[in-house]
Formats: sequence, C-alpha cells, structure tokens
Amino acid sequence: MKSLYTVLLLTISNLFMTFAWYGHLQFKKYAWFSTLGIVGIILISWGLAFFEYVFQVPANRIGFDENGGPFNLFQLKVIQEVVSLTVFTLCAVYVFKTDKLGWNHLVGFALLVAAVYFIFKK
Repeated sequence: MKSLYTVLLLTISNLFMTFAWYGHLQFKKYAWFSTLGIVGIILISWGLAFFEYVFQVPANRIGFDENGGPFNLFQLKVIQEVVSLTVFTLCAVYVFKTDKLGWNHLVGFALLVAAVYFIFKK
C-alpha cells in the first residue's frame, strides 16, 4: 500500500511541478496573466511549487525504506523521474497542446523503462 501512496503522491506533486515550471509559458493566452511581469510570474510559480513539495515530501518519507517504505533512494529517484516525464508528456500533449508525441519520445520512454528495470534489479 505504501508503494501506491508513494506513486500517487508523486503524481500529484508532479502535476503541480509541471504547472509551476511550464504553466507560465501558457499565460499569454489569458489577458490578466499576460500583463504580469517576471516577478509576478515567479511568485505564482513559487506558490504552485509549494504544493509540489506538500505532496513530494510525504511521498518520499512514506516510500523510503529506512522509514518503513518499500524503496531505496535510487528507486525513489527513478520512480520520480518516470512519473515526472509521464505527467509532463501528458500535460504537454493534452493540456498545453504545444507538442506532439513522436517516435523519438517513445524510444526515450522505452529506455526509461529499461532504467527502472535495472535500478530495481536485485
């Protein structure tokens, strides 16, 4: 169950991270946001990043093997990267609609799956 909570919390965390890091690039579509200066955009991004950490910190604490979780640090990091790239890809293609998924992305994701395999191999 801790594995599921860890991945779920990391997924929610990465939704906030994606919008904190890349969401402001979509602000030009909205009149109010397009008038903000860089300081305003940074403050909004920091506000979103706060919620990223609200979910990310408990995910890692729950999932870490020295806290009774199922994952070591390497495993937690690889899970986070795969979740991050998955969430980012879905947002870029379906929410931001800025990019299309290409064959090279699929090859890259296959290599990430291979990385997960090797990191989890005992």
